[in-house]
Amino acid sequence: MRKHWFPKPYADFVMRMRVPSGFLLAVCFGLLAAPSRESLLVGGGVSVSGLALRAWAAGHLKKNQDLADGGPYAWTRNPLYLGTLLTALGLAIAARSWVVFGVTVAVFGLVYLPVIEQEEQHLIKLFAGYRAYAERVPLLWPKLPSQRSALRFESAVYWRNEEWKAGAAFLAGMGYLLWKL
Repeated sequence: MRKHWFPKPYADFVMRMRVPSGFLLAVCFGLLAAPSRESLLVGGGVSVSGLALRAWAAGHLKKNQDLADGGPYAWTRNPLYLGTLLTALGLAIAARSWVVFGVTVAVFGLVYLPVIEQEEQHLIKLFAGYRAYAERVPLLWPKLPSQRSALRFESAVYWRNEEWKAGAAFLAGMGYLLWKL
């Protein structure tokens, strides 16, 4: 594991700013989107891949109960955040706006990376095996797992994690872009 990139007071602050930063993205998206058929197809494909990754991850995540190391968690420690990034970048591509794309990248780097760091500190305290897991599995960018896990996707866990909300938000965004087209 690496040293901290962000000071704790900053990370604590942005932890509370996740929702407001989403509103900033939504405003930029709403005001600056200029979609084309091509941007909708390409961006939609990127977003759907992110949503699929999020869904796969949500079916493996029993928050604060078990260390999730199976499914996509064998490839990356943060498949939900990687899926979020892909979904948001896909919507930015679909919106066909460099400003929306830049704000999306900035929000992810300045808000979500410190949140990931904070969550890792929580997981280290919660699970004795987290440090060893973190040594094997990359933070964000996936790599092929060195071992298989016995953990399987559970649809009940997917629904308990309310992952359907990400799909609903994506459909709302794409619906807006289709209307704007």
